[in-house]
Amino acid sequence: MRDDRTEAGATHDVIVVGSGAGALTGALVAAADGLDTVVLERTPLLGGTSAYSGAACWLPGTQVQERAGLGDSTEAARTYLRALVGDAGADRREAFLRHAPELVARLESDPAVQFVWQAFPDYVAAPGRMDAGRSFVPRALPQEELGDLARLVRPAVDRDRAGRGHPGGPLVQGRALIGRLLLAATRTGNATVRTEHRVTGLITGNGRVTGVEARTPDGTVTVRARHGVLLAAGGFEGDAALRAEYGVPGSAAWSMAPSTATTGDLLRAAVRLGAATDLLDEAWWCPGTQRPDGSAAFTLGLRGGIVVDAAGQRFANESLPYDRMGRALAAARTPAHLVFDSRTGGALPAVTVPPADPAAHLESGVWVKADTLPELAGLIGVPADALTGTVARFNGHAADGTDPDHHRGEDPYDRFFADPRDAPGPNPCLVPLDRPPYYAARVVLSDLGTKGGLRTDARARVLDARGAPIPGLYAAGNTSASFTGRVYPGPGVPIGTAMVFASLAVRDMALPASGTAGGGPDGARSTVTALSAQD
Repeated sequence: MRDDRTEAGATHDVIVVGSGAGALTGALVAAADGLDTVVLERTPLLGGTSAYSGAACWLPGTQVQERAGLGDSTEAARTYLRALVGDAGADRREAFLRHAPELVARLESDPAVQFVWQAFPDYVAAPGRMDAGRSFVPRALPQEELGDLARLVRPAVDRDRAGRGHPGGPLVQGRALIGRLLLAATRTGNATVRTEHRVTGLITGNGRVTGVEARTPDGTVTVRARHGVLLAAGGFEGDAALRAEYGVPGSAAWSMAPSTATTGDLLRAAVRLGAATDLLDEAWWCPGTQRPDGSAAFTLGLRGGIVVDAAGQRFANESLPYDRMGRALAAARTPAHLVFDSRTGGALPAVTVPPADPAAHLESGVWVKADTLPELAGLIGVPADALTGTVARFNGHAADGTDPDHHRGEDPYDRFFADPRDAPGPNPCLVPLDRPPYYAARVVLSDLGTKGGLRTDARARVLDARGAPIPGLYAAGNTSASFTGRVYPGPGVPIGTAMVFASLAVRDMALPASGTAGGGPDGARSTVTALSAQD
């Protein structure tokens, strides 16, 4: 099925570029308000990195935390963010905190959108922190409830990279979040979703952004917007040239974002219009274990092992939250390796996304195995005496239950993934390495997406170099520069902030046209389509 309004010259109230959690939240809010909304997605599938994620949503002080009896509050989150970030970007911080409870209540008023709290500690020991965590996740979504739309939701990263669709059973985690937002948006009757529309340019007229230019399998089309354009299609983590230009460490090949989806087209287009940028050297960092094909697997939740640098030395608390461990890795002498023993049967003592096949990793050489630590040191190119000394010192700390070098196991986050059955000593995070054979997995600096982008205000309006809004242009998620700066406060901050600022963007778009949206008595403008450009 095709929708003629997406041909050259089509006009909608709102254009949303991208289809992650932020983009679809913006589209849902706009469509629910009666605005004729079109979502333009570059790839054949919806969800981007959000679909790969665990779908934690860091949205403080909402009815979800209240239902769980957490005792969370907007004020506690304000205290926490202020302790971490200071008052830089205070206007955006306050807009985020004010709108989060309202947005969640609105989303959950639709039966298609359901959330439940899930324990996962905030990442930094600071006033206002929730040791049990304040983020929540979507409920699993039965595929039959989503129907044919399920085929448009991007599968989990391991299946997506292998060209496979969803397994049987309900959609979970990021797939459930994208599926629920998509389902709610389609039910409004005001949303059109178009895949394979790569937006490469912004159209202006009368001093404002009035639309976009997009490449499709059928050629280039222009799509115009009466109220505004929301750019929410991720960052530029997949563009090696932009990463090099802005000094983003790591590699595009090691990023967890879909490989073809995030090449900085929107950043370039907005900058050509005079948009200001910030934090362009930043990303949401994480350690990655290298895979046989040269890509990386997001690695977190270590239950054992140690990470050593090129000198065979530990350089950080391996149980740190992944962004902080990524920053430590960026500053370390590389290559780095995760060294572990056989108590896990040759499996990595950590969570990896995608999961790791030990045999394939050993065969490719990104993992190595040896009967002794000196032999292992030779295989990874570090001094044998350094590695054996590092392991001996760590094993001594494991017996004592303390880590005076890096304080592993002292923080609630450290212990969240630990299993006391793995450690004979008093600290479950300190598991000795004493069961040969030994293994080493190559560790690289990965990311969940770049964190810098277009400068925006508290209404998600894109700003120019003078700090003035560019009329008609908005940005959210990783297309914009995060108000959290160089800090990653807790699980789901990227998704939560993207959702809030996308909602604030479409609210601002509707202000000049209050009372004019809608195309009939029920506000419906069109039959929903959510099919590819080739259908």
